[in-house]
Amino acid sequence: MDWGFFQELLSIDSTSGKERKVAEWLAERLPGVFPAANRPVLRAEEVGDGTLNLLITWGAPRIVFCSHLDTVPPYIPPTFPERWPVAAGHDENTAVIPGLTGNLPETIKGRGSCDAKGQVFAIVEACKRLAEEGKTDFGMLLLAGEETGSWGAKAFAKTEFRAEYLVVGEPTDNCMVSASKGTKSFDLKFTGEPFHSGYPKYGVSAVDLFVEFVNALKAKDFGMDPVLGETTWNIGLLHSDNPQNILSPELTCRLYFRTTFVSDEAVCQWMDEAAGERLAVTARGGDTPARYWTVEGLPSKSVAFGSDAPHLKNFTYKAICGPGSITVAHRDDECVRIADLATAVEQYLALYRSVTE
Repeated sequence: MDWGFFQELLSIDSTSGKERKVAEWLAERLPGVFPAANRPVLRAEEVGDGTLNLLITWGAPRIVFCSHLDTVPPYIPPTFPERWPVAAGHDENTAVIPGLTGNLPETIKGRGSCDAKGQVFAIVEACKRLAEEGKTDFGMLLLAGEETGSWGAKAFAKTEFRAEYLVVGEPTDNCMVSASKGTKSFDLKFTGEPFHSGYPKYGVSAVDLFVEFVNALKAKDFGMDPVLGETTWNIGLLHSDNPQNILSPELTCRLYFRTTFVSDEAVCQWMDEAAGERLAVTARGGDTPARYWTVEGLPSKSVAFGSDAPHLKNFTYKAICGPGSITVAHRDDECVRIADLATAVEQYLALYRSVTE
């Protein structure tokens, strides 16, 4: 495995809005990674915010391995050993992992190591192996903007490209995702009546309206889904700009749900009914819960996070799997186990063989 390539990949800041730099680096670097006798066709497509989607294909792909190029801010440089152990006949960037033991560190740290440059690296390594075997029926798709609304995936969905199978790399502990929760997002605006805070009975506090809404939401039972469990939600972008001695005239926030097969429609209906004279609700969209392609013999589980997969309508069967744990994604201590990266490469190869042999 080319650890030098991974280190370079992690060393490029591709936090949200800056992923064009890593896309351009990959567009220049990737063709030389593969054997000269079986080089791919690489297409770079301009998408929103001035960045790129990359489609790399060998012949007419039956299966495409996909992940995203953007990472959540802030950028955190990678932590690598000063020198990897090497064997005779290998260059200094090629680590030897006999039984995944020896002098290698257990984990590699840094922004994107888990989500999702670790997946990109494992996909590149798997595609390198397939290219070396002379295969010509697979491809890679590297997308912009997953962390900020999947706009790279939405742009690619409008293209004419079609293939039968898609494997989306996300941190799933190398388990195939059997089902994932949906997402629903809403902008909320609570409108109060400002008044001297010493006489609250003569006004209406937007903060009080917000608290009443949150209490009602906490009390709402959206049902327990036998596959995806409970419905969860989070509030962000909370803002109410008023002096302490004046009742708040306005409070705005964003409400983000993780929905299940049981609750997806119910959430939208409840939000419609919550809107009123003092609460404006603006639906921002999202995606619905989905089931995914799994392979017998490989571990599988359901997940609560979103991905590009629901938006990629170009494929008949879709899977989600990859190295890394969602429990460290987006954290300052983000990391990925070297053993998991190696396992992911073998798993991607197994998925290729499951649909082509």
